[in-house]
This record gives sequence, structure tokens and C-alpha cells, in this order.
Amino acid sequence: SEKAYRLYVDSIMKSARLSDEEIKLIRRHFSHRLDEIEAVIRQTAGVLSSVTHYTSMVLAPTLHAVKLKHIQLVPVAEGRALTVIITDTGILRDSIIRIPENISPSDLDRISKVLTNRLANRRLNDVSDILSGELIGEFGAHREFLYSLTDALQKSIKPDERSIELSGATNILNYPEYSDVDKAKGFFRALESRDLLYRMLTNATKMEFTVTIGSENEDVNMRDCSIVTATYKLGEEPMGSLGVIGPIRMDYSRVLAVLGYMGKSLSEIITDLLEEE
Repeated sequence: SEKAYRLYVDSIMKSARLSDEEIKLIRRHFSHRLDEIEAVIRQTAGVLSSVTHYTSMVLAPTLHAVKLKHIQLVPVAEGRALTVIITDTGILRDSIIRIPENISPSDLDRISKVLTNRLANRRLNDVSDILSGELIGEFGAHREFLYSLTDALQKSIKPDERSIELSGATNILNYPEYSDVDKAKGFFRALESRDLLYRMLTNATKMEFTVTIGSENEDVNMRDCSIVTATYKLGEEPMGSLGVIGPIRMDYSRVLAVLGYMGKSLSEIITDLLEEE
């Protein structure tokens, strides 16, 4: 029963240790050198589903520690521009902002060049302060526009629904619980709701590990599943989370051991990437 599994996870379960073969398997997957964080996140999701045989999900890291490489403002409609932010780790973020009527396409291009020159190689969590402080004087006539740009940058630091990488979605069909077509359809509908997964993984980032079993899950289509997550960090600061979705009878001890090891590995890889940059 769900209550029995909860009692087991909370009070009885002993920490599992990965075998040498399992560690070698994970390391083998991570052996290929990747130079962009988004590629590392994709690889991590693939490794996690391959090792656990469950559906995996990985939330991209918050970007406060990465540096801005280029910013471009592109007019897309009357009164609106697309803000394209490229970082030194290859991550790209874009968002739509409002622009005053008196700013022309040539003004946007000029502002893009000024901002890139002034903000290049600055960490994203410092850029907003510079925009609202040092640059206000230079763009005083466009103060409201700068505030909109600051909001866009703040949003770019945090991952969103598009920043979730999924792998092994069909793995759930290997378990008899999901031989029921309606259950399987419900499960895939839940996966399509990236907003739901985003909320789960964002909340999970606040804790080292989380385990939700069956009816403890928010979505009715996930109530025949268990979801286990772990946090990965930059130093001591949480950056994001990763997890698996599987049947309630999953091997919790082994899953937690895999997530713990992979969370640590992911933390090391991202830290190395950022330090190199």
C-alpha cells in the first residue's frame, strides 16, 4: 500500500550503494566532453533514464553565475521587441518586451551594441543592477524601457517550462500498471503539462531529496506513480533539480543512490564549465 511504502521510505529504508559497474556505466555516459550547459542537461536526462529504466526529467540551472556574451534587441511588432540574450556557456534566452513609440529599429540596434559593450562578461545577477544603476543616466530618456529590459533579464536568470529536459517517457509502458490504455494516456498528458513538471522540480530544488508516492502527487494522472528528485548545486547553492517518475513499487533506495551520484556529477560538470568560462 502507499502507506506502507511511505513508512518504508521514511523509517525503514537503508541507503543503497551503487555497484562499481553502475558507477562505471554512469561515468561512461558522462565521458564525452560537452561545452554547453544545455547539452549537459540533455545528456544527464538520457543517462538517468537509461540507468534507472524510468522516465527522467532535469531542470536547467538558474543562470545567476553565467556571464552575458551578447544582447540583441529585434523589433517584431509595433511597440514590441524580442530580447535575445546569449551567455558564455552557449545558453540562449529570449523574451518579448514593450518599447516606446519613439524608439526606432536603428535605435534598438544602437542600444544593443551599447549594452553588449557595457555588459559583456558580466554575471547575469549583476547585469540588472548595472542596468538600473550605472546605465540609467545614459538612457534616462528611455527609463521605462530599461526597466522592461531589466525584468526580461531577471526572468532569463530563472529556468522556465521550456528548460525541462525529459527522457525515457515510454519506459513507463514496461510496467504492468500502465498496460491500462487510459492510465497510459493520462500519464502522457501529465508529461505534456510542462507547467506541472516545472512546479515540481522548482519546489524540489529547495530540498536535497524529495519522494512523493501515489496520491501524494498533485496531478490525478500521476497518482499511480512515485516521483523522486534530487538537487544539484554550484558550491553550496542549489542550481536546479533532477528526478525520475516510475511505478509506486520502484526501488527507492537504488533510485535515491543514483540521483545522489548523478546530482553530484552534474554539479561538478557545471561548476567546471562555469569556472573555465
